[in-house]
Amino acid sequence: MKTFNGRVLFLDRPDINTDEIIPAKYLTEISREALKPFLLEDLKLDGFDPATDIEKNNVIITRSNFGCGSSREHAPWALEANGINLVIAESFARIFRQNMFNCGMMALELPGDTIGRLFSQYSAEPAFAEADPDTGTITLSNNTQTEQIPFSISTFDRELITAGGWLNYADTKY
Repeated sequence: MKTFNGRVLFLDRPDINTDEIIPAKYLTEISREALKPFLLEDLKLDGFDPATDIEKNNVIITRSNFGCGSSREHAPWALEANGINLVIAESFARIFRQNMFNCGMMALELPGDTIGRLFSQYSAEPAFAEADPDTGTITLSNNTQTEQIPFSISTFDRELITAGGWLNYADTKY
């Protein structure tokens, strides 16, 4: 099973779409690793530079409707190629969310007021997050504070991430 922890990249904007996660011009790539250098290259966000801000982070915390737009597995693949296996948001586009779990990754939803509080309390300095699918808790910390936040996922999604994604899950079940 993959690990779901690391330094947090805060992306303070709703509606980050799949074309911003991985631009469509790279969809001809046939390997996940080939997508790696292009993650979030078209995302326009004050203070964000994909060339320097992605490589040191393994978790994303963002606003609502993350992964909207075209339905494609390339978006989770590009995240995974960059070591990002956990995205925490107020909400996700339905197909993107399921593609994350199908790839053995976690897309966790928290209430908007909780996401807002995390931005205000943790985004000013390096923060670290870890999601434990067995206990259903996210541990978030920085230099001055640590807290645990409960989350829930379906039994099926938990089985997908435990197996390492849909293909591994199907191999054990069918």
